[in-house]
Amino acid sequence: MPDSLTPKAAQTRAAILATALGLFREEGYDRTTMRAVAKEAGVSLGSTYYYFASKEHLVQAFYDELLAEHEAAVEDVLARESGFADRLRGSLDAWLAVAEPHHAFAAQFFRNAADPASPLSPFSAESAPAREGSVALMRRLLEGSDAKVSRRLEGRLPELLWLLQMGVVLFWVYDASTGQQRTRVLVRGVVPLVDRLVRMSRLPVLRGVVDDVLTLLDAVSGNGES
Repeated sequence: MPDSLTPKAAQTRAAILATALGLFREEGYDRTTMRAVAKEAGVSLGSTYYYFASKEHLVQAFYDELLAEHEAAVEDVLARESGFADRLRGSLDAWLAVAEPHHAFAAQFFRNAADPASPLSPFSAESAPAREGSVALMRRLLEGSDAKVSRRLEGRLPELLWLLQMGVVLFWVYDASTGQQRTRVLVRGVVPLVDRLVRMSRLPVLRGVVDDVLTLLDAVSGNGES
């Protein structure tokens, strides 16, 4: 598909994606077919495949859309707050707000995303744009804050904060409480702990521990391979 679309083509693509998300909510991800999406959207099956090569590509587009909504929702927080804890809590709360309408079918996605070989996995090559965008947002959050961290930790902390967000997402997926209030309680409780750990990371007595954690992160992510 071309990188740039005409306004009409962009409208068609958006309509197909919106239709697919609606069917995922109503029928379930596994039961929704590309043919059903095309029929409901009022376009040909060929046109549907032109814009989205598979159901997985529809979900990747959903990831990208969710990231864009998250970025827009967090702008006010980043402009208003300078405290690291306030910015982190605001970012996580903003994600929960934009994701809330999709909670009903999030577990269906996760069953597929939990497979390491699935293109829907947040760690897959196919998910790289959304993943890198989220890490970049965490980098902006950190750089504009009052957090003081070591140079080495500063370079890896955005990735660690994204992993924290993935943990919150997993908890949220299975949170059956009204309005996912338990997830909001989790955010309120974990953010001060992370803030404290980040600030303590500069203490000489903890520098060795920080180095060990980052070395381990490099090893498990493959960055430590020769």
